[in-house]
Amino acid sequence: MKQDLRVIKTQGSLRRALLTLLKSKPLESITVAELCRTAKINRGTFYLHYKNVHEVFKHYFEVIVKELRLSYEEPYYKTNFNIENIEADMIKIFHHVKTYQDFYQIIFDERMPITYYYLLFDTVRSLMKESIDERHLEAADDVNVDYLFSYQTNAILGILIEWHRQGYKTSIQELNQQLIAILSINSPFRKV
Repeated sequence: MKQDLRVIKTQGSLRRALLTLLKSKPLESITVAELCRTAKINRGTFYLHYKNVHEVFKHYFEVIVKELRLSYEEPYYKTNFNIENIEADMIKIFHHVKTYQDFYQIIFDERMPITYYYLLFDTVRSLMKESIDERHLEAADDVNVDYLFSYQTNAILGILIEWHRQGYKTSIQELNQQLIAILSINSPFRKV
């Protein structure tokens, strides 16, 4: 079902306005009036779509998470879940981050509340948890899986934070190569 073009335009204006405001203040400090002024829409239009500013953020975050999930899962589908056959050009997570760079710049900004980071952390962690084959976990019964998932989540987020700190200057292709090289260190899938 196609969405009304006016609704798409309004939501886009609100998202851009929200990102602009989030660069200078936390979500809790943004008012509906301020968001509407920045988005150049009236409050009546706002309330047709959302109850409050948090709903705008939540909706935008849901859109990003949906896209993040697709980019995270793509290598699994391309390798038929034989992830040891992954090639650098199959990795799409960096494409996703580049597409939503304005959002991730806010999430990774050291001045922003850590709440945003934890929201992303929990999302990525759940993606990883869903993608792990339980049989691999049974082989390592001395490893607490909660720590394993947190470790892996922080590894990928660490790469994204470093990319952010470097101003997103490293090419996506180079990042894909780096990720493959990192994953192959001490891996049973390492190509010698």
